Amino acid sequence: MSPPDISGPPDADIDPSTRRRVVAASFIGNFVEWFDYAAYGYLAATISTVFFPDTDRTTALLATFSVFAVSFFVRPFGGFVWGHIGDKVGRRSALSLSIVIMSVATFCIALLPTYRAVGLLAPALLLVVRVVQGFSASGEYAGASAFLVEYAPAGRRGLYASVVPASTASGLLLGSLLAALLTGVLSEGEMHSWGWRLPFLLAAPMGLIGRYIRLRLEDTPAFRALEEQQETAPTPARRMLRANRRPLILAMGATVLNAVAFYMLLSYMPTYLSEELHFGATESFLATTVSLATYIAFIFFTGLASDRFGRKKMLITASVLFTLCTVPAFMLLDGAGLLAVIAIQVLLGGMLTLNDGTLPSFLAELFPTRVRYSGFAISFNLANALFGGTAAFVATLLISWTGSPIAPAWYLVAAALCSLWAVLRSKETSREPLREE
Repeated sequence: MSPPDISGPPDADIDPSTRRRVVAASFIGNFVEWFDYAAYGYLAATISTVFFPDTDRTTALLATFSVFAVSFFVRPFGGFVWGHIGDKVGRRSALSLSIVIMSVATFCIALLPTYRAVGLLAPALLLVVRVVQGFSASGEYAGASAFLVEYAPAGRRGLYASVVPASTASGLLLGSLLAALLTGVLSEGEMHSWGWRLPFLLAAPMGLIGRYIRLRLEDTPAFRALEEQQETAPTPARRMLRANRRPLILAMGATVLNAVAFYMLLSYMPTYLSEELHFGATESFLATTVSLATYIAFIFFTGLASDRFGRKKMLITASVLFTLCTVPAFMLLDGAGLLAVIAIQVLLGGMLTLNDGTLPSFLAELFPTRVRYSGFAISFNLANALFGGTAAFVATLLISWTGSPIAPAWYLVAAALCSLWAVLRSKETSREPLREE
């Protein structure tokens, strides 16, 4: 039997207002997810004293980042579940359900009791909620990327997919600004008492808005064509693992740099600046905020550039720059003034956009439509479980073991080399139609 036509309607048949709503729906879910991660990461020092017993500062931070990391270990399982729903039932169904679970779990963090109130039950409850968040979030990045790529006009898949990393950085930016505002306005006692809860309370209304927007959309033209011809895969993950093992391995390898660099540079960095380089909390937040704003500004240009020059060239350039520049940049951070720190963070953030603005379209294009959600979600979440969620923990541990503040830089270099290997062995996909088989 010949393969069905799942290319969807021509660009002219898709209303521009529909594409705008697709962009908004894809943006909001990742925004909520990463706003939460920003709040958790930027308030790590406060959270460590609220939920864990009084120990030395390094041990408390390691415990806080361990909870952060453990929540990522459920992500590969979540990738299988959400990939199954997204490839069998529909992209819209998966995204509409995941944002509800994620928002409720984030809101619950604001209601948790402290260690002083209930002892070890406090970190146990925090861990449970973070695991639920990790499960729900495991479908967001992949699902939103597949949704945008399958709705994008010809020659603009890179630009449309770059909305996803832009939304993650926007969530981090708002989280950074709110954390800076809270630490600047509230006393230390107020922050430890109730101030840390405020960012998590915002998750519920933002999640409801996102679900409303998503439910007003149809599924992608490519998926609807599969449904109409009854060609959806009954077991997408099994089909993907049987017929797409090479793309899965290459996708995981290509994601390693994103996993390590994103969390280390845009989430862990305020803690690094304050704990290791002894900057004040406000200065640390300011430096990261400027870096995030630059990242958001550049990310769309790199998405456009990947449409023009190709995915491989952009990803290779990012890997080479991180290999050559990361260690010198971290050496310059040690002893630098605030303006120099901001400049270095902007440079590293700009390098990261070359990878992050390209990766969503690259990963979506590696897999055929029947298993696109599953392939993207499983590979992306496996890499992030192993390397992304553990980045802050590994960075803190490496510094503790070696006594060197530049130890995390070598970890970043190793991640860049891993991604370089995977991308060099991949095909260029930017000018080809989306795979059907």
